[in-house]
Amino acid sequence: MGGRLTRVFRTFNLESRARREISKEKPTPAPRHPTSRLDELADHPEIQEEIYRKDDRLLTLLKDVYVESRDPPAQVKVGGGEHLPCKQEEKRLTKLGNLGDLDVKKVPKGKISIVEALTLLNNHKLHPQIWTAEKIAVEYSLELKEVNSLLEFFIPFAVQEFPKETKKAI
Repeated sequence: MGGRLTRVFRTFNLESRARREISKEKPTPAPRHPTSRLDELADHPEIQEEIYRKDDRLLTLLKDVYVESRDPPAQVKVGGGEHLPCKQEEKRLTKLGNLGDLDVKKVPKGKISIVEALTLLNNHKLHPQIWTAEKIAVEYSLELKEVNSLLEFFIPFAVQEFPKETKKAI
């Protein structure tokens, strides 16, 4: 309903408003700076003559300049076919794999996947005596300092369901 009403106001007297805008005088452009006009050069033939005249003194100085360039000698690589061994990251297999093809199969040592992080945080929360920071560091090939920081600063969510009686009281 509101769309029809606004459309009526938009289209009201549209043709006369358009004609009024079209019939307005166009604004004149701003005047240009006098140095930017190239027309003035054509008015002064002596300037044109000065531009195209050859200066013999400058030509002789230019002819005296001699530039000699040499490429540096090409260096031959020793052992052309050999490649330097690149550092291979040690990888370990992940502990979990519930998602099939979407799971990360191998993780570099010193890192963990998101699923593993959530699992170890949950295990530590449920059984802190069994899943200590030292055991987690050994199990997942992590540094003890990083595991302590992980357990201190990251806490998994706890889902709490309220019984129906307490819902009414709230």
